[in-house]
Amino acid sequence: MSRDERDLKVSFLSKKEYTCPVCETAFHKEELLSGGGRLIAGALTDELHRLYEPSAKYGEVFPLAYQAAVCPECWFASMDADFSLLPEKVRETAFNDREKRLADTRLIFPVLDFHEPRGLAEGAASQYLVLRCYDYYTKETSPTIKQGLAALRAAWLLDDMDRKNSGQHYDWLAVLFRRKAQFFYSEAIDREQNGRETLSGMQAFGPDTDKNYAYEGVLYLTAYLQYKYGPADDPAQRKISLEEARRTIAKLFGMGKSSRDKPGPLLEHAREIYDAINKELNEFDA
Repeated sequence: MSRDERDLKVSFLSKKEYTCPVCETAFHKEELLSGGGRLIAGALTDELHRLYEPSAKYGEVFPLAYQAAVCPECWFASMDADFSLLPEKVRETAFNDREKRLADTRLIFPVLDFHEPRGLAEGAASQYLVLRCYDYYTKETSPTIKQGLAALRAAWLLDDMDRKNSGQHYDWLAVLFRRKAQFFYSEAIDREQNGRETLSGMQAFGPDTDKNYAYEGVLYLTAYLQYKYGPADDPAQRKISLEEARRTIAKLFGMGKSSRDKPGPLLEHAREIYDAINKELNEFDA
């Protein structure tokens, strides 16, 4: 590899060796290189997703494509910190699910190779695999919120795939994954409130890689996703859903920490969505 080629790299193979807990394959995870002008931060979306501007030297870089740990052989996947924590009692189940896991993933992403540097398809597929594989984990690792986060990140990468390959139905898939995210975020909050599953197994709530918006971010996204992707066809159900979303987002403003201590962009987005929810609810009473 020439020096110019090295200088243009955006990723590298970690020195740390991973061993798949399912099939025992040893591999090195691909990681994103930092610095050198590879990432030029752009706008923050309503979903707390950080957009990046293409750089003249490196072109477009997609940090989320490198987040998940994925076994290149059996496609078992999880967040990096949980990869070796798969419970022993479910490893045989995960092993026996290999062929279905690969087949189901290829229905969505037909051409994949986790032995090679990741492209957008591998990035989006890796998040789908994370969503799927957390079904194997126990409540101690907070799998539900991690499935919600993986679904949301998959949607963002599918947005990028749609932008670069329009007409391939990636936009429809992105909406589908957002609806999955809406379900998992709401379910995670419900489980936390009734004691069935805590959120303490989550080290960083993201949702993106540039900033951790913590529990407040979870509340905001739960309300936002419910507002955007919750029940819409039945007016009565829609009203119930909006009232629940309003209660959820209201908690963000009354959590004890002063507004001064909370991330400004989060509060700005939260106020906008709160006002939008109120406006729609007022229309029910008009």
